[in-house]
Amino acid sequence: MSQPTGPLSGLRVLEFAGIGPGPHVAMLLADLGAEVVRIDRPGAKASNPVVERARHRLAVDLKSEAGREAVLGAAAHADVLIEGFRPGVMERLGLGPDALLGLNPRLVYARMTGWGQEGPLAQAAGHDINYIAITGALAAVGKPGETATPPQNLVGDFGGGSMYCAFGIMAALYEREKSGKGQVVDAAIVDGATSLMSFFFGVRHMPHLSTERGKGMLGGAAHFYRCFTCADGKEISLGSIEPQFYAEMLARTGAPEELAQAQMNPANWDDYAEKLAALFATKTQAEWCELLEGTDACFAPVLGIEEARTHPHMQARGAYVEHDGIWHTAPAPRFSRTPGAVRSSADDGADVVASWQGAA
Repeated sequence: MSQPTGPLSGLRVLEFAGIGPGPHVAMLLADLGAEVVRIDRPGAKASNPVVERARHRLAVDLKSEAGREAVLGAAAHADVLIEGFRPGVMERLGLGPDALLGLNPRLVYARMTGWGQEGPLAQAAGHDINYIAITGALAAVGKPGETATPPQNLVGDFGGGSMYCAFGIMAALYEREKSGKGQVVDAAIVDGATSLMSFFFGVRHMPHLSTERGKGMLGGAAHFYRCFTCADGKEISLGSIEPQFYAEMLARTGAPEELAQAQMNPANWDDYAEKLAALFATKTQAEWCELLEGTDACFAPVLGIEEARTHPHMQARGAYVEHDGIWHTAPAPRFSRTPGAVRSSADDGADVVASWQGAA
């Protein structure tokens, strides 16, 4: 494995293998230079070479005394620990926060769960769709008269989960610089998804920004903020909210003049949307890109994941990186002096832990 680079170079992270947001948190830290030792079950194989990149893998039987001692030895010298088990599992293994913070008072112990460490649902099984369901986020996505549409697992697992967990870890590390002490980060997807809904919670009495399906401007009800199908069956997206951007969209597309009247009146939205749908159906996606892409019409083609990789803007940004014959998403965000990098994983976790212990 190549030497880590990035602003987190030198940060020691102990990750307990899991699914969903936990591995994504570790990837985010590893991409920016953290040295991540991943505790795997014996015989486990990587299931996702992108999200599980840049790991020093260490196979451990957590139920054995030898395995527990190996984890204690690593945790004694780690800066961060990431675990995603149900509440109480780590305690039953003798690896809970009390035990490990007693061993290493500077440890930032990050707990990534769906429901959180406490509450009536804390011990219940669940997945992304369930966590965002009780926060109001899922109810806002979909078409009126139809059931809610799960937005993949972007809003819960990654938006409300891993991103908030990573943010919590960095905040705890910053505080540690002042206090010299670590602490527990309780990162619950229900908390993060609720935080993501802050904007809508603050404007919930404004009809234009309603989260009720079929009424909210940002939920696809407005004719100027939705997707349309082109002549070739492909789609394009519009986000022409501001008057000047809306005017440019109308001018460049040759839309009917009546659409310039009362843009923000919801009573017009369905009729105007039908007229725009008929208009966008007259040309292919590529033809609309030629007319609108790169202008202030607030336009972009709707691309599949493979198409996104080859889009000129994404290529210019280096948004995807080929590494060891596999295409990866590039590290984000970007840094001017200490850029992150995509790195391979290796089964050398025991050596890395030994180096931590030797450097102490």
